[in-house]
Amino acid sequence: MGPEISSQISLRQQVLNRKADLYKSLHLTTWECLIAKPLVTLAMPVNLFVTALVTKVYPLSNPMIGLFSSLPFLANFLQLAALPFISKLKSSKGITIVFAVLNLLTWIWLGFMLPYIPRHDPNAAGKWLCTWFLISSFFWAICSVTWNSWIQDWFPTAIRGKYFGFRNALGQIATLVFMLLMGFLLYKWDYSVEIFQVIIFGSVFFRFISIGLQIATPLQTHKNTVVQEPNFSIQVSLLKKSHSFLIFTFSGVVFFFAAYCFGPFYQVFMTEHLNLSGWDLGLVNTLTQLGGVLSLPAWGLLIDRHGNKSVMVFSLVLWQLQNFLWCILEPHNRWLLYPMWTFGGIASAGFLLGQFTLLLKLIPAEAKDLAIGFNLAVTSLIAALAPILGGYFINWGLLHTTDVFLVFHLCFLVQPIFAIISALILFSVTEKSASSLTEVIYSMRNLRTLSGVLGLSFFVENTFFRSVLKKSRLDKF
Repeated sequence: MGPEISSQISLRQQVLNRKADLYKSLHLTTWECLIAKPLVTLAMPVNLFVTALVTKVYPLSNPMIGLFSSLPFLANFLQLAALPFISKLKSSKGITIVFAVLNLLTWIWLGFMLPYIPRHDPNAAGKWLCTWFLISSFFWAICSVTWNSWIQDWFPTAIRGKYFGFRNALGQIATLVFMLLMGFLLYKWDYSVEIFQVIIFGSVFFRFISIGLQIATPLQTHKNTVVQEPNFSIQVSLLKKSHSFLIFTFSGVVFFFAAYCFGPFYQVFMTEHLNLSGWDLGLVNTLTQLGGVLSLPAWGLLIDRHGNKSVMVFSLVLWQLQNFLWCILEPHNRWLLYPMWTFGGIASAGFLLGQFTLLLKLIPAEAKDLAIGFNLAVTSLIAALAPILGGYFINWGLLHTTDVFLVFHLCFLVQPIFAIISALILFSVTEKSASSLTEVIYSMRNLRTLSGVLGLSFFVENTFFRSVLKKSRLDKF
């Protein structure tokens, strides 16, 4: 009996240790998300910081801005080729931390070099910034992919949805605060090089702490069922037979072209031609984020009840119809931007929420990695090429007419038209147990959904969502 009792005590101690490590990992991962947000926000291809940098400090040409904006997507494409070799060198956690540090070093490099980048030679400045951004984005792309792999190694499946919903909501709040603060600082200090350095080094400081939290996160492996994938030729054959997945990918290609062809130039247009300050840009970006956060619970209900496809189509069309207003914007009616960005945040949330979920439903289980890689490679390549073309189109238009607003207004027709075409393509996707578009539109009349859209998310979350996080579930791990 002695050895048996000792074995039981040892097993119980292992379970208790695992639970303690899990709670510690959840706690550290939550704080890591919040503390890393400043640098994560700066690393995005289109944001207030980047727009101010390439228009106020180093006034780049439109083709150069398009090239600059395309580089994160090019890096995303390149990491697909590099990752299989890099992943053999170390664990997912180790690779994540190494490339996070390398990305951090590129930002330190930028902070120190800003005063020495030639401000009166846009061509030289553009070449330097593009070289830096490609290197930084490549490290960031590797870090992002391996972080997801690391999380899957230890994170229990049963609590992922509820936890990441909570974590991402806190992350959105952190982003809102940072965007407003950054907009205020840029406006207050008149876009000086020194204030850009303050923002960079402040973000680097917080990212350094967040990497420390990643290092402190206990390394553990969660035992998941592993599906043995067939050989490559069979996977390719399975992918060719997955018609709905291929249609979904084609729809994504059209959407990414629509979103990124002239997407990077919306904030340039607001800054240079509508004369919005850094504070104004920070405010409209905040309104978009806020609209998305408040409306997500309602969209979640619709997707849960009616499936992804119809909700995505409805949300995308609703979002893009208001984007036609960009074609009439001039300085005298720029006040329209505030309701437009708020409504855009609300309407776009449903499409963005359903996009990843529908992808996971459509990919063939036996060729999961190939399917995800194919979708990412194709859409990233289009997203990389689109803003380069957009920059050249705008430049060509400005060379042939002095009417700046006519050029931008015509270019801004591209996004809503092609995005609506991508929504129509989605109709050909077959999704099991999905409602029709008519039912989704009808369900929007529901008062509870409306209350979520109006911002009563605390009520919606408790009314609409089935709780998937119960303490008893943690006892399994």
